[in-house]
Order: sequence, then C-alpha cells, then structure tokens
Amino acid sequence: MRFLLLLLLAAAASCGSTSPDPVPDSNLRILFIGNSLTYANNLPSMVEQLGRSEPSRTVVVSSVAFGDYSLEDHWNRGDALTAIKSDKWDFVLLQQGPSALPESRTNLIEWSSKFAAEIRRVGATPVLYMVWPGLDRESEWDAVTESYTAAASASHSLVFPAGEALRSAYTADPTLPLFENDRFHPTRLGSYGVALVVYAMASHTSPVGLTLRAGGSTLLPDQVAALEAAAADAIDRFGSP
Repeated sequence: MRFLLLLLLAAAASCGSTSPDPVPDSNLRILFIGNSLTYANNLPSMVEQLGRSEPSRTVVVSSVAFGDYSLEDHWNRGDALTAIKSDKWDFVLLQQGPSALPESRTNLIEWSSKFAAEIRRVGATPVLYMVWPGLDRESEWDAVTESYTAAASASHSLVFPAGEALRSAYTADPTLPLFENDRFHPTRLGSYGVALVVYAMASHTSPVGLTLRAGGSTLLPDQVAALEAAAADAIDRFGSP
C-alpha cells in the first residue's frame, strides 16, 4: 500500500512539471547571395568580425556568390536555394548588379520576389543588399537606388542601403579610396563601408563607434569615422529594420 501511494505521488508531481523550453539560438546568422560585390574583399567575413562588438553573440555567415551572377542565374543554378534551406538563417541578403535600366529593374523585382518567398518559408527575413553604379555611370545612382527599393517593396523585404552609404561617403570626400581602378568594384575600404551597414542594420545597432566596439581596424581611423558617419546617414534615410 505504501509503495502504491509513493507511485501515485510521483505521478502527480510529474503531471505538474514541465520540461524546460529549448534555449533560443542567440547567434546572428546571415546568408549572402550575390556576385563579386559580395565576395570582393570577403565582405561576409568583415560582417562576422564586426560581430565581435557583441561578445554575448556570435555572427555566423555564409555566402553563395559567383562572378556576374544575377538572381535569375542563382535561381537556375540551385546552389542558393539549397543554402537557404541548409540552416536557420536570420537574414538572407540578395544582391545582383546595379539594375538601373527598366528591364533590369523588372528582372530584379521578379527574382527577388521569388527568392523572398522561399526565404520566408524557412523563417528567415529577406533583404535587398542595395549596390551602386560604376563611377563612369554616376548619373544612374538614383536609378540604382530606386530599383533596389522597388524590389524590396514588391518582395516585402528589407533593404540595406549600402550603395547609398558609399554615395554619402564619396560625396563628402571624393578622395576616399572606395573603388578599385575599374571605378566600380569596392576596395577593402569600400567593402568595409558595406559591412558597417549590413551589421548595424541586422543587429539593430548604431554604426557610429562600431569599429572600436568590435576591437578596432587596420584601416585609417579618419576613413573609418567617415564610413561610420555615412552608414549612419544612409540608415537614417532608409530606416532601420
């Protein structure tokens, strides 16, 4: 009888207990899908390094990037879609060329919308990584910005205004070495400007002082300060997520 009573008490106690909820993954996971404007200077690694500004969290990055690829090319190849399904991403960044022409804008809207649907299907947030025109086509900068904001709106995605941050920095100081000799691909400094925008917006933090909080940089302090200010300007104009 005593044994039966103990069993009943144990059963009652177990009914009132609950198993602990799984601990959520506090890491920030970002997947990049793009071309040379993503893999130049290993942009994802720069974003990962900026994550050191928050010691309690690790930034996990991956990328699928091939030279001259559009989002349509990525869709047809399939590697990007496989990568989207391979992990629990927080953000998936979509990037192709400037897309200033009307037909290019239409293409960007179509394929970013298709990707965005797949990204949301796995619980991640789709993002348009806004790029820039070559300096030989500087007059197209507004059109590039409009194409990426239109694609973000149509696909119900966020937009990370990296191109506008570089424009802000370049306008303030045209001597900043942001672009390679082809006047289009970013130098290490230019890619760092993009990284500041990406990390600041993904982590809901200010880019001002971010470099110091992440442990510093080998880049010149005045150039870093200019990029942080330009990133803050672009984020302020285009809104934070």
